[in-house]
Amino acid sequence: MPFAFDAEPYALEFERKTTALLIIDMQRDFLEPGGFGEMLGNDVSLLRAAIGPCQRVLAAAREAGLLVMHTREGHRPDLADAPPAKLARGGLETGIGAEGPMGRILIRGEPGHGIIPELAPKPGEPVIDKSGKGAFYETDLELMLRNNDIRTIIVCGVTTEVCVHTTVREANDRGYECLVLEDCVGSYFPEFQRVGIDMIKAQGGIFGWVSTSEKAIAGLNRCAPQPGHRR
Repeated sequence: MPFAFDAEPYALEFERKTTALLIIDMQRDFLEPGGFGEMLGNDVSLLRAAIGPCQRVLAAAREAGLLVMHTREGHRPDLADAPPAKLARGGLETGIGAEGPMGRILIRGEPGHGIIPELAPKPGEPVIDKSGKGAFYETDLELMLRNNDIRTIIVCGVTTEVCVHTTVREANDRGYECLVLEDCVGSYFPEFQRVGIDMIKAQGGIFGWVSTSEKAIAGLNRCAPQPGHRR
């Protein structure tokens, strides 16, 4: 049975069994005070504003029986998967692989690479480790989406103009319908946040749809299975 999310530029029809929630890079080094993001001079409160709405959407998605997936940006400890251009970019004294406030920066297994406790994955929820900005590049995300017959992706996470946008564009080109929740994504730069959201829904939804946590939760509540029913 199809349902619909109240969204811009128009309502997005979806089915519970073919919809997934993707939470992008809600990692300690990006969001927590004292982490890599703050070390670079960013105001992490601009990203942390998305935590509460993400928590509520995550709870609703789990209750509705959706496939829930998480991503983390990071690299192998030996940096063999980190392009030299990425390592050199910005000319940082303390960059990728260096010892930072929460262990080696953007290295898998280090404390700062982990997902924040507020959005910790539950057992059985896939965590996709990616070395690039987009969640499809050099990962098995698309394989898992295809295996679960997913067609609609609810997108949350950070940052709006980088990893969220890259992933939504990749998904759009692969034929997925993306619903980006504007209060569940965040940027260190308010102007980038505004423009990033506007670009997704422009020209009749050129990259996808935009909505809010409240409206998404309302849609998920309508499609949640009754007690005793299976996903």
